[in-house]
Amino acid sequence: MLRTAKFGALVGVAALALAACSSGGTDDSTASSDSSSSATAAEGRAEQLTIGAVVDVSTWSAQDAAWGNTATYMMAVYDTLLRQNADGTIEAGLATDWSYDDSMTVLTLTLRDDVTFTDGSALDADLVVENLTRFQNGASENSGNLSSIDSVTAVDATTVEIALSAPDPALLSYLAQNSGLIEAESAFDSADIQTVPVGSGPYVLDADSSTIGSSYTFTANDDYWDPDSQHYDTIVINYYADANALLNALRDSQVDIANLNSTSQIPDAESAGYTINTQTLNWKGLILADRWGVVDEALADVRVRQAINYALDREGLLAGIESGYGEVTTQIFGTGTTAYEEDLDSYYTYDVDKAKELLTEAGYPDGITITMPLSSFVPESEAQLIAGNLAEAGITVNYETAGESFISDLLGGKWAAFEFGLNQESESWATYKLSVSVDSAWNIYHQSTDELDALADRMRMGGEDGDAAAQEMNEYLVENAWFAPFYRVEGVIVTNDATSVTLKNGQAVSNLWDIVPTA
Repeated sequence: MLRTAKFGALVGVAALALAACSSGGTDDSTASSDSSSSATAAEGRAEQLTIGAVVDVSTWSAQDAAWGNTATYMMAVYDTLLRQNADGTIEAGLATDWSYDDSMTVLTLTLRDDVTFTDGSALDADLVVENLTRFQNGASENSGNLSSIDSVTAVDATTVEIALSAPDPALLSYLAQNSGLIEAESAFDSADIQTVPVGSGPYVLDADSSTIGSSYTFTANDDYWDPDSQHYDTIVINYYADANALLNALRDSQVDIANLNSTSQIPDAESAGYTINTQTLNWKGLILADRWGVVDEALADVRVRQAINYALDREGLLAGIESGYGEVTTQIFGTGTTAYEEDLDSYYTYDVDKAKELLTEAGYPDGITITMPLSSFVPESEAQLIAGNLAEAGITVNYETAGESFISDLLGGKWAAFEFGLNQESESWATYKLSVSVDSAWNIYHQSTDELDALADRMRMGGEDGDAAAQEMNEYLVENAWFAPFYRVEGVIVTNDATSVTLKNGQAVSNLWDIVPTA
């Protein structure tokens, strides 16, 4: 039985935050990495870290914040209720202790009593309640992460109780991401909240030394409760809106650490003397969003969606787009999750004849035409390579140039299918919530089936049956061709000799405290 939930159009910059292959940068306002030396102004800290970013921060409002590539900005000025280490384990943040009741539907948090915000106010339970509620109702594309929360209550000044409608295996992880960012009450109604953060984080934005859309300078917060995680006196984040500008910055040694726009930049970064740090981070491919045929009737037929999958030469696409850096796959769940099945990486072989056969069976012997957006996120050469692949099976792609409202149009359901890349989260449930759940921004038409709902109910309870349900859901999505993944992309972070980084599983950028001086 098919179900469709009606939701309002979601507006935001989800693509920028979630796609590890986001577009890259241009900016000449760079700070020399010479300042990031072993010289220190505070004991145990280096003087300056300069970061090259491929995504700009779109807002400083915690309730509207994105994550993914913009997490670095947020981690500089805000704290989260919990922290998640590079290996995925959860540790204390603003909350020192946390525990569930036996039903796993009531989470109790104990807060620190020594946290001060940059406006001089103090952390308390009422503030946490307000922040969680505001995030649920905010404009972040991840607001659905807190959809399982029924109520949040301040038990006393340092105790918060979160009541859930049902167990949520990923909630602790969400509270260590943008869902758990806490800003001061003075920011709630501030006219400057989009440009001036009011947090309790390890660094403070120096607005006078920053240029919106270009370069951001942060100074160490002298009153920070965890000075051991402050490895630098000053952090500069330079945003590069153009890939060539980022490469020029690397060639001139203007940054200490940067994540690359694509793996094709690896040789240039190596030639410039940078160390290459990689991990498979997200999957890239087609989101076949219109599974019920709302905009494109053909996609409602599973055989058409399967034909698209068979028409893709994934090895060729990996070589042509990523220079071979990555791993072909037909599943959206990551290798470290309980849902992952190795056999599903090759479920759809490259078979043009099979694709044509399925189209004929579906009533389209002469092929089909699909309209997809062409935006700055996808180079035209890449789009044409994909279109050429599909054309061999009789699937014609009609590219429509997307304008400035690309993301809102995308999330509003303008296109039945589109190329994109989404994180392969570190947990099966988080992947479900991001890409499949009926309330996810990336389930564009907010559709589900009784089968998926039943599997989700089992997954949320955890244990062996929950793990089995995760694998069954993976199989269901692959067999029913909800997506057409090409491959898992290798995320690349480069570092100079003065900088070391520990990559975080499932996140486009590392934790800020995991970037450290080597001398």
